[in-house]
Amino acid sequence: RNRVTRQLARNRSQTLGGPAHQADQSIRSPGDLMPESITRVDSTGFYAGQNRWVAIAVKVIVVSLVLWASLASNAGDILMNIQSGTIGHFRGWYVYASATFMVMSLLLALIPATGRIRLGANDSAPEFSRFAWFSMMFGAGIGVGMLTYSTAEPLAHFANNPDVIMGTTTALDRDNLGAAYKWTLLHYGLTPWGCYAIVGMSLAYFAYRRDMPLTIRSPFTAVLQPETGRRVGAVVDAAAILATIIGIGVTIGYGVNQLTFGLHQITDWSWLVTNGKPSLTALSLAVIFLTLAAMLSALSGIGRGIRWLSNLNMVLSWLLLLIFVIFGATAFAGEMFVSGLTEYVRWLPAMSVTIWNGGEAGTPQALSDWQAAWNIFYWAWWIAFTPFVGLFLARVSQGRTIREYVVGAILLPSLMCFAWFCIIGGTALDLELRGIANGEIIGADLSAQLFATVDTLFSASWVLPVSILCVVLLITYLVTSADSAVLVINTIVTG
Repeated sequence: RNRVTRQLARNRSQTLGGPAHQADQSIRSPGDLMPESITRVDSTGFYAGQNRWVAIAVKVIVVSLVLWASLASNAGDILMNIQSGTIGHFRGWYVYASATFMVMSLLLALIPATGRIRLGANDSAPEFSRFAWFSMMFGAGIGVGMLTYSTAEPLAHFANNPDVIMGTTTALDRDNLGAAYKWTLLHYGLTPWGCYAIVGMSLAYFAYRRDMPLTIRSPFTAVLQPETGRRVGAVVDAAAILATIIGIGVTIGYGVNQLTFGLHQITDWSWLVTNGKPSLTALSLAVIFLTLAAMLSALSGIGRGIRWLSNLNMVLSWLLLLIFVIFGATAFAGEMFVSGLTEYVRWLPAMSVTIWNGGEAGTPQALSDWQAAWNIFYWAWWIAFTPFVGLFLARVSQGRTIREYVVGAILLPSLMCFAWFCIIGGTALDLELRGIANGEIIGADLSAQLFATVDTLFSASWVLPVSILCVVLLITYLVTSADSAVLVINTIVTG
């Protein structure tokens, strides 16, 4: 082992020479942190190739949680109380942490010395084309949310947001459009992608520059003693897997609801939706189908199933946007893009650090409640998703410079989200403002608003093909998110 370690050190000194690598010398050398000293995996038996204790601990916790939530009549109330308590106690931490992640990611790209650092050997080439790279990152990071919230988010903030609560704008009035979009873009812009990027960047750096395993524990192990690092690393890895499983469960939960509404619009089968809600049978069948599809895609590997599906859903996304550009409220969407982006950039510093603690009846408490339900909930959700999305970003970003990585992982996805919300969400807003929708869109279930927009905008002959496109796109995004989660979980548990 010592001979191999010395050879590795010599190879790295030749491959990674130069100013960028010299800055890395403050980190413990890879010879001191061989993979087996970071995470121990079984060599034989059922858990061969895996960290047995991490795998068993996660399974026990997940099965226990599912059984408890299924059998306890007050499980929902208890979970909501836990959520309210954590939001109340850690409100400021969520706000400042998410803002810090965003600023740090952008600064690392802007500083010449760090922006030039390559996530890999100095002469390494990226594994994927830019299109495939961006498609996979966008699909894993936010794809399903784009379909579920493309109309729901702008419509919700058009009805109520802090500017309305403080009386500076009027709910459901044109003077509230800029405010509605600045809060929408806050939740899907630089801040969430900055959270993802900082985790992915650190994992990629230690994996590809320091020869450490591509797993969540590596950045922690690099600054701890080996034995302490293994113990802390086991807890960190288990927490990351749990966050990934529960986070992807929430995403699929929203997705199958929307998928059921879409299938109901296509087929008009009454058993899919009852009393305005998806039936249990429809939801169960949707989950089974998506699980099997995700398993098949994950088994085919990242170079085939995940990449092909990611490319497909990116092409379908552009096709759907093109249809809405041609037939939707294009001028209104353009106006919202310019005014909304202007308002967002103008108010981003204040929105990123403002905390409303409430405590008094009326406006202060209303602002506090709104922030808990929207900003803090989103920051908690994005941060919980960072082990999953961050590790996936690191996995597909080998060979990129930090500057290129930040452009592809923060700036471009944010612009894509802005365009999506303005084109599709703007069309829904325009239909409501002009009285064409007559409340049919804003009054629909959150998961049904996209299909209500399609039904209102298009003639009968176009509703079916556009609805089918939305359903196929939703399925590809759901499967991509699920099989990406499978890849991430197995990457962590195998070290």
